[in-house]
Amino acid sequence: MKDLKKLYWLIGIFIVMYFLPLGNPKVSNAIFEAFKLLQWYVINHTLACVVPAMFIAGAISTFLSQASVMRYLGPDANRPLAYTVASISGVVLAVCSCSVLPMFAGIYTMGAGLGPASAFLYSGPAINIMAIFLSARVLGFDIGLARAIGAIAFAFVIGLSMALIFRKSEHIRNKMAMAMPPAIKPTRSLWKTGLYFLCMIMFLVFSDWYNTNEVTITLKNNTVMKASVQYSTQDFIEVKPYALDGKMAVDSIRINRSDIAQTKAEDNFVMKVNAIKWYLAGFMLLAILIMLKKWFTRAEIKEWMTATWDFGMMIVPLLFGGVFVTGFIGGILPEKGVAAFVGGNGFLSNLVASTIGALWYFATLTEIPITQMLMRLGMGKGPALALLLAGPALSLPSILVINKILGWRKTLAFTALVVGFSTIVGYIFGIMVH
Repeated sequence: MKDLKKLYWLIGIFIVMYFLPLGNPKVSNAIFEAFKLLQWYVINHTLACVVPAMFIAGAISTFLSQASVMRYLGPDANRPLAYTVASISGVVLAVCSCSVLPMFAGIYTMGAGLGPASAFLYSGPAINIMAIFLSARVLGFDIGLARAIGAIAFAFVIGLSMALIFRKSEHIRNKMAMAMPPAIKPTRSLWKTGLYFLCMIMFLVFSDWYNTNEVTITLKNNTVMKASVQYSTQDFIEVKPYALDGKMAVDSIRINRSDIAQTKAEDNFVMKVNAIKWYLAGFMLLAILIMLKKWFTRAEIKEWMTATWDFGMMIVPLLFGGVFVTGFIGGILPEKGVAAFVGGNGFLSNLVASTIGALWYFATLTEIPITQMLMRLGMGKGPALALLLAGPALSLPSILVINKILGWRKTLAFTALVVGFSTIVGYIFGIMVH
């Protein structure tokens, strides 16, 4: 079977390479954009977020007892507790759809029910406090509030829907899990294991902390703007203002340094944490190493490394391939052409926005400036909300990995639920605010 899959891949690559019109400038540019996005992903996202998530996934499958996972997240667990635990995880984890996948794979393979695991899969990247506040500030309070309410509700509804749709297969899976021999009693107390996982998660949060590059700029003509720095040289800085003389502004502009009277970094919580994030991450790493030395055996650590490697080999190639394809498609599709399909607040516009969001890759918080740009080109508030609800939770790379873990039926159902609910909520919201 493996050799047959390899043959299919070779045939597919051969066909693509044979017919790919490299002489077409648009195609050549799309390939360049694909490599550029993949390079950005490797440099800015892989080491800081995906790799720590792999280690957490390996630790879940190695150090958490199956009985504990089944008790709190299993099919027979207390439903309100299971779904609340799975949904609240998004408040802690400020990660994208790709980075939550290893942890999802870890808890699912340990016996978590499909419903709570699906709620976790959605909530991890969607219920992000930083993203919700930034959405409200940049895109409007109404969109920020609707995103917060919609994301929390979606985690519960999608999880419950998945459990209901696949209740028969989950019942069989549950019986198989219950028939397994009882887990070996852990050698460490619960508080030690809990502290270890807390430090692992906090390392991930700090290492992938988002830098907003927020500054207050005062020009020599007394114009004051609050902006996010996009690019900087000795002669000018390129910024994206979000407040200009008290009014909202969305276009990126270049400002000559000779016109600037003063530049002051914003003194807010996000920027303060960003300034010391590697010290905080380093402290967490040191604590993890000390705990490993004192509380874990060499055999356990070796088993953890093996599990981490297995998750990496399963997930990383699909992530990289999905990011590359996403970049290629992004190079082919013009921004104005995409905006034309999501203009207004019609049902079709919301469906297109939800579908694009489900297929596109958004790193943490990048969905906000992209939505801002599309709204500037004519996107309605309904489709904007639909994009924000579907975008962070799914992407083409994550869909490929979910298929590897759950199979195509459950992956298709999860994707359809996210797109469907996002479309409906976006359409209703568009009617309400129109």
